Amino acid sequence: MRYYVIGDLHGRLDLLEKVWEKISALAADFDSVKFIFLGDYIDRGPNSKGVIEFLMAKSELPHVVCLQGNHESMAVQTISCSLNTSWWAGNGGGETLRSYGQKHYSYDLLTSLVPEEHVKWMHSLPLYYETEKQVFVHAGIPNDAPLAEQQFDTRKDGAIKFQWMLYSPSDHGGWRGKHVVHGHHQHSDGPRVWSPGSAGGGRTNLDTFAWKTGRIVIGVFDDTQGPALEFIEVTDES
Repeated sequence: MRYYVIGDLHGRLDLLEKVWEKISALAADFDSVKFIFLGDYIDRGPNSKGVIEFLMAKSELPHVVCLQGNHESMAVQTISCSLNTSWWAGNGGGETLRSYGQKHYSYDLLTSLVPEEHVKWMHSLPLYYETEKQVFVHAGIPNDAPLAEQQFDTRKDGAIKFQWMLYSPSDHGGWRGKHVVHGHHQHSDGPRVWSPGSAGGGRTNLDTFAWKTGRIVIGVFDDTQGPALEFIEVTDES
């Protein structure tokens, strides 16, 4: 199995289209592939609506996995639960709403602008995807407890950490000897790779600040080892 993994897109439909073309061509050489998107499809960049529509259509394919990032979670909670809109707007939600046609920010317009099927799709996304050698997640895995138990534990060390946690620079990550592949930590010079520590595993951060840098890096993984086999760069100029 070959895994092509894409970090935070944040409204960059132009980069997503180039990434899709690239990985589709590469995947033709293999019998079994997965395209794994690590979340944060919306906010900050110019075309969040376009990214959601693109991924909604592609996620119907059996080899496509879309995880939920903290920005999808913020959007769903704001729209569905009538939360204070400043939380989402202050984290790039205003750009998302503008991509849906909103000129003036008002909660009264949220549900009419963002289609219900888009909200339901974002809400339905899984928090992680586990393979023989890796665990793919948006932000990180806080401890060695079973993944399913962490997923449904909403306390500070639980599911929210999958989407919000920030590793310290000295934390080599890993989960039960598996390599953790994540985004969420913005590094314009990424990707960044931490080799396995004393507990094994290690981690790779694929968030390359794409919405601002115009640069995204595809991580290529397989079932022979945890860390990436290679990285493939895509830019808005390539």
